[in-house]
Amino acid sequence: MLRNFMKHLSTRNLRCSLKNNAVTSNFANRRSIAPLSTTELALKDEKVKVTFVLYDGKRLETEAKVGDTLLDVVVNNDLNIEGYGACEGTLTCSTCHVVLKPDDYNRLPEEACDEERDMLDLAYGLTDTSRLGCQITLTKDMDGLEIKVPETINDARS
Repeated sequence: MLRNFMKHLSTRNLRCSLKNNAVTSNFANRRSIAPLSTTELALKDEKVKVTFVLYDGKRLETEAKVGDTLLDVVVNNDLNIEGYGACEGTLTCSTCHVVLKPDDYNRLPEEACDEERDMLDLAYGLTDTSRLGCQITLTKDMDGLEIKVPETINDARS
């Protein structure tokens, strides 16, 4: 029955459903070779450069694996972003809220699902180009991505 269910859902809907229902990341990663990835398979060793710009102007530049989410990037590279990703990508908070440049936002391969939009409504400093980092999966086309991190977080769970 589960296989039938999975065949009829798109990858995006499945990921949102899994995270919304708090299914562990191990299930979502049943084929993953990247042990800390919370999403799709990290493709081989393809890397992209990602820069997080904190509210005070401090820049955290790092390399990330194609196929990881922005939350994976913060966790796997031990970036010091206070409170980021408190729910570990289960779509139950808004602590991984990021703001993208309009051009970067428009070229994202997937739009925000309903659950993500609901969490974004609770985020601090919401903009038209806001997304949750746990829902942005990096592609090779995103090399050089620059992400702004809002001044503070609003944990929707509290």
